[in-house]
Amino acid sequence: MTDGIDRAIRDQFPILAKKNYLVSHSLGAMPVGAREGLMQYADEWETKGVVAWEEGWWELPVTIGDKVGAIIGAPRGSVGMQPNVSLATGVFLSSLPFEGKRNKIVTTDMNFPTNLYLFEGWESAGARVVRVPTKDDVSVETERLIAAIDAETQVVAISHVLFRSSYIQDVAAVVAKAHAVDALVLIDVYQSAGTVPLHVSDLGVDAAVGGCLKWLCGGPGNAFLYVRPDRARELKPRLTGWQSHEKPFAFDRDSFRRAEGAWRFLTGTPTIATMRAAEAGLGIVHAVGMDKIRAKSLRLTRLILDRCDREGWPVNSPRDDAVRGGTVTIALPDAEQLKDELIRNDILVDYRPSAGVRIAPHFYNTEEEVLAALDALAAITGAKR
Repeated sequence: MTDGIDRAIRDQFPILAKKNYLVSHSLGAMPVGAREGLMQYADEWETKGVVAWEEGWWELPVTIGDKVGAIIGAPRGSVGMQPNVSLATGVFLSSLPFEGKRNKIVTTDMNFPTNLYLFEGWESAGARVVRVPTKDDVSVETERLIAAIDAETQVVAISHVLFRSSYIQDVAAVVAKAHAVDALVLIDVYQSAGTVPLHVSDLGVDAAVGGCLKWLCGGPGNAFLYVRPDRARELKPRLTGWQSHEKPFAFDRDSFRRAEGAWRFLTGTPTIATMRAAEAGLGIVHAVGMDKIRAKSLRLTRLILDRCDREGWPVNSPRDDAVRGGTVTIALPDAEQLKDELIRNDILVDYRPSAGVRIAPHFYNTEEEVLAALDALAAITGAKR
């Protein structure tokens, strides 16, 4: 065993033998199985050719979607894979009417920028975007967010965990208010899926977007869209494609009959290679289990917070375990340069403007790795004094 994780599991991530990898909030470490998945794709293409579509390729967006669903608490057939969150969010928004009085998209200024860009683009379709501001660059007050939701709100679109600070927003309270005024709720779970236990069905959200790039260790090109089954039956996305047709291989030019469930929100030809790469990471996360992953995450992020207190380093992340995700952001001066110096020493972290150095231990990391990174940070800051 190594710090609560079986050595065999840790050994499935080769980069850990070469680098101190504490950046899973940005790009999860690649498991050995991801390379094998890519080779499987190459073998299938090489040996089966076009027949591969009939032997699993065509269904892969929903097959892999079900593996995501098992981790985020979504029923089978309700999650479909998408190339990225921008497209996944756009597909969902294209299902909603913004032409009438109920045209508000309520979001926050702490949302990830790609979402904000997309929401602003929807203003040309009649949407009014309302950004609820932060007071401290760490959180958004739940009461202030709820107050912005009213009878003119079409959808509330927020991040479950804020990317800059790792603050966990009170989604249940938002859902309760939104549904009371017949508004929908779309949550971005990119910074929670795989590190914070999550059950989208129990939360009652109408839709969720996220990806396997980060904590799910699935690499880029593997975003996903969950739509609550009863909502899915009502919605008709305008951003669509032939894979969402009930009978796509009929090649009917004159009538478009929408498929059911996750299929309804797919678009064009799926990206098979990336989905094959994602299977291994999803399998490992599911096998380790979210409760075990969360317990270790809290223990390792607490180590970081305690060291910050001793060093006097300012922190732009919640100290309360109940509302902290898997990342700690240390708001030191010259944070970008500190990040660069750590990377030069094979300690992989990252930096975000108006935030600081972000450190994100995952289930495959050890206490020794976290402490070594903090020792290195202390040495670098000490040398700068």
